[in-house]
Amino acid sequence: MDITNFVVSARNQALLYGDYNTYHKQLVKKLHNCRKRLNIVTKNRGKFSKKDTVTAEKLAENHEFLHLQLLTAERAWAHAMRFKAIHSADTKGITGRTRSHIISRLDKGARAAEDLVKILSDTSTSGAGDTDILEARAYASMIRGATQFEKQSWEACVRSYATARIIYTALGTTIKGDIFRDLLSETIDPSIRYAAYQSKIPRTLAIPTIARRAFPSSDSSLVEQINKLAPDLLKTSDSDAQRGQVGAPNAPQTITWRSREVKIEDAAIAIALASTDTATSRLAGKLASSDIILPKEMAAAYDEVLTASQDAADATKRVIDELKEEGVSQNDPRVQSLQITRTAVNYQMISWRIGRNRVLSGEHDGALLDSAPTTTRKSKKDATSQKPKIEPTGRKISRLKDKVVLYDSTIQSIDSIKELPGVAADEGLLEQLNATARYFHALKSLAIARSHSLIYQSLNALVLTKHAFDECQQSAAFFSKHGSSSTETSPRNIEIRQSDIQFLHKLLKGELQRCRAIVEMDNLRQKAANNTVPPAARIPLVHRLSEYPAEGVDLERLVDFPPKVDPIPVKPLFFDVAWNYIEYPGKAPAAAPEPEEKPAQPAQPQKKGWFGFGR
Repeated sequence: MDITNFVVSARNQALLYGDYNTYHKQLVKKLHNCRKRLNIVTKNRGKFSKKDTVTAEKLAENHEFLHLQLLTAERAWAHAMRFKAIHSADTKGITGRTRSHIISRLDKGARAAEDLVKILSDTSTSGAGDTDILEARAYASMIRGATQFEKQSWEACVRSYATARIIYTALGTTIKGDIFRDLLSETIDPSIRYAAYQSKIPRTLAIPTIARRAFPSSDSSLVEQINKLAPDLLKTSDSDAQRGQVGAPNAPQTITWRSREVKIEDAAIAIALASTDTATSRLAGKLASSDIILPKEMAAAYDEVLTASQDAADATKRVIDELKEEGVSQNDPRVQSLQITRTAVNYQMISWRIGRNRVLSGEHDGALLDSAPTTTRKSKKDATSQKPKIEPTGRKISRLKDKVVLYDSTIQSIDSIKELPGVAADEGLLEQLNATARYFHALKSLAIARSHSLIYQSLNALVLTKHAFDECQQSAAFFSKHGSSSTETSPRNIEIRQSDIQFLHKLLKGELQRCRAIVEMDNLRQKAANNTVPPAARIPLVHRLSEYPAEGVDLERLVDFPPKVDPIPVKPLFFDVAWNYIEYPGKAPAAAPEPEEKPAQPAQPQKKGWFGFGR
């Protein structure tokens, strides 16, 4: 009979583009058409006559009577929701005749749904199965719970919604689909949580635990039907009985953030954190197996832990919003503890998101040009068995653009961490985040530099590589002092390992020298291209051995042949001394100077003896 699908699909279709008023009008038309098909419609301007009640015999003959009961209940529910939506903005709330009218409509819908349960319970006549009876019972309990919610009968409201939750949970184990899950998360669970709060039930109790305790165990037929579908659903585990605070085993009681330990007082947060821990262990197992070898497969393995961490963040935010609506001050210890918990779970969620981006980038966070070259298992096998094919330049640049997008997303995620409560006051964490951002800035600059290098813009590539090297140096200086808590075997997240930063530093150091050499060679080629000296006037190679022949070696100008007489530099001192005694070519001989005539002097007597003394 598919009762739940009939109701939920009609609601979703009407509320997708309309409101409760639209849904109510559609139900009026559907109900009128249904009565026409059953030939029980009141004629135009005819006198109203009370219709006969629907019996199991009629329902067995025509299933339109089932739709008649469902449409009657849904019309009353939509009518009540329409009035509630109209008066939801009233300053004094919904009071007086409006509230009475809403309760009256909901009560009418609940009575119609309960009548349907009684009709279907006569299985020998109606032909309904156990699943049909359970779906009708859950629907009736949900409408009755909405009625008691408006009446503010909180204990009865919890009991009714608990019945609906247990039944839908049991049906979800046998019937595939998201219909029951959506009903639980959007309608039943929030109502149970609010009604439990109004009933003074401790917030530390999880919703499954509250539903299990409030479930009417005295109804033996209902318990028997539930046990057929889910034998362990109504049983209380030993770990739950011992702990008494959570609805799932292994749920943490505390959370630690930056050396501060905070007690988890809300069960929904504890369950979400337990799911995150379970998903993390599964992620580590998947990445360690040999089945996952491609980057896309590794990134897909992060989906479960990302969903679980997002649920933990949403649960924390929901609890904080509930306390704000209750008027609890921001200075209250409960709010302060929840703010710390919110920062911790959001940091964890963003950390896994960054880890997924790192896995998609390839080996060594995409630092290598040919990292993650294959996207399918077939190409992976070809790469191991044959020589890798040379990719065209356009495909390489396209892959570098994808890496830059991932690096930008990672940097934005790091910036979003700085906006979390309490992060701006933590100087140590801010320094770590800045160092991590510099690491990814270096990777981004390296990717852009390589794209410039592929299109032969060597100067731009050199500038970007130098910027990347400077960023990596600053990041490496921080991580060399403080280290990292991440191990080599753990899944990648925001934590940068020492091996990663060292590998990038060595790679950028080599890339920087390579870019400098390429720029120097380009300058030499440009200089040689601008040189318009004819080949005959070029200097022979033997005189240019200290220069790099960027334009190539001219084998016709190795030496001068035949050799020419060329002046050589020597010391000029010897030529100055011998100037007057050497006849240089082209120099006229100098005339000999005439001897000067000296006047005659009288002869002096010759001295004799020793020392001029005569004898």
